Amino acid sequence: MKKREMNRDWIATARTLSEALPYLQRYDGAVVVIKFGGHAMGSDEAMETFARDVVLLRQVGVNPVIVHGGGPMINEMLEKLNIKSDFVGGKRVTDAATMEVVEMVLSGRVNKRIVQAINAQGGRAVGLSGKDANLIKCEPADPALGLVGHPSQVDPAILHTLFRDDAIPVIAPLGTGHDGETYNINGDTAAGAVAAALKADRLLLLTDIDGVRDASGEVVTELTDDQIREMTMNGTIAGGMIPKTETALAAIEGGVRAVVILDGRAPNAVLLELYTEHGAGSLIRSK
Repeated sequence: MKKREMNRDWIATARTLSEALPYLQRYDGAVVVIKFGGHAMGSDEAMETFARDVVLLRQVGVNPVIVHGGGPMINEMLEKLNIKSDFVGGKRVTDAATMEVVEMVLSGRVNKRIVQAINAQGGRAVGLSGKDANLIKCEPADPALGLVGHPSQVDPAILHTLFRDDAIPVIAPLGTGHDGETYNINGDTAAGAVAAALKADRLLLLTDIDGVRDASGEVVTELTDDQIREMTMNGTIAGGMIPKTETALAAIEGGVRAVVILDGRAPNAVLLELYTEHGAGSLIRSK
């Protein structure tokens, strides 16, 4: 009879699974909305790892919802088609020609790549945009920016239907105007609006940084909404972190239990946040 020596890595893996039990119980049946974008979408390896983590979430009873971005892919396609854009205040003006490319890239190339990756790992992903089943209705975010929208109404009925069928919704951040126009929505904003409509337990904003930093440059692991407002007023939170924290505050005000800003480039970032004691990134909740 062959004797097998216990490998320390095996023991550590078993211990990690055992320690995850309270968190598995905690999130059973929970809705977790994940904004997927940035460099986390860049490589096939990162996409495969993310997809496997999402399928694992569904397998252990979580209802994950993916809302994705796709800015770099849109820019690449506009350049290939030689479609030039105007900018107002550093933001791209989305005219009708640009909107056609945006919808083609987000609802087509990007959305289906994520769906395919999840399905390849054994999940049942369904791709849709905010236009499907009137999921997201929009108002113009700024008339000067053209067809850039801000969610005014979210009807999550189609998402609850998908949950009942054990499916994983993958949402492109597009919406419909009151006169039938198609609007492009910032991915973080769309994710926050969907999370609020679902009263999600968690909104995870996967970014290219490891969380909210204090004045000394250290990542703050847990913050209240009041602390976020104070840090914004005194300039500690600045630049690109401002719209992400504004999304977090709006989601919390809309009924989301907590928002986490975390580095989507880190392997298994979603699992580390949900199923380990130390988490990953900065958790924001109301006081």
